[in-house]
Amino acid sequence: MGDLAREFDVSEMTIRRDIRRLERDGFVRQTYGGATAHLTRALDVAFNARALQHTREKRRIGMRATHLLGDARVVFVGIGTTAEQFARFLPVRPGLVVVTASLPTASLLGTRPVEVVALGGAVRRDELTCVGPVAAATLGRFRFDLAVIGAAGLSARWGLTEVDDDEAEIQRLAIERAARVVVIADGSKIGTSANAVVAEAAAIQTLVTDRSAPTLELTALAAAGLEIVIAGPNDEALAASSGRVDPA
Repeated sequence: MGDLAREFDVSEMTIRRDIRRLERDGFVRQTYGGATAHLTRALDVAFNARALQHTREKRRIGMRATHLLGDARVVFVGIGTTAEQFARFLPVRPGLVVVTASLPTASLLGTRPVEVVALGGAVRRDELTCVGPVAAATLGRFRFDLAVIGAAGLSARWGLTEVDDDEAEIQRLAIERAARVVVIADGSKIGTSANAVVAEAAAIQTLVTDRSAPTLELTALAAAGLEIVIAGPNDEALAASSGRVDPA
């Protein structure tokens, strides 16, 4: 457990909790002194790889973004592993409604005292996200005080982009219906672009990223009107002091 905790820069409690979840879901089997893969269920390899990339940065970005919640009552949470970190550390309160296209995010929040709405519709196997006309119709029933959106790429030239246009369409609709848009993306996504354009940079109010983001691109995004927030180690300390690290 100690080796895994050091590798991913998290506590041993987090490692134990995640292994218990993986064992419960059939992905690993605990052994004396560790755990071994137990492939009783299929899981897309590319998704696993993405989940393990920039883990520490995504965790800190997710934590920092929760401090931008303000008095929002209806929140859209987008897709991707950084958005899942936001959901993991989201402080819940009476009357808070979270709408999401992400089944992992719905699962993270579904046992907590918050109203969760999963969009439904067709489910994409790679990201476990809801897309298509049913998801869009459900989304159309809501307006959002805040939309928290992950990104495959974000640049001043092309704005917010996604790999898949079906997923991009859900993100577009959410942004159109949101009073405030926060994009959360680690530094590797900044200055890059994917196939499908979601929204121009000017449609975004705030970007939360990490110190690895290229300075010139951040300057260009700031010139487009974005508030730039850099997440760092202090955000983990702040989350720990508020009791929001390792939530149940």
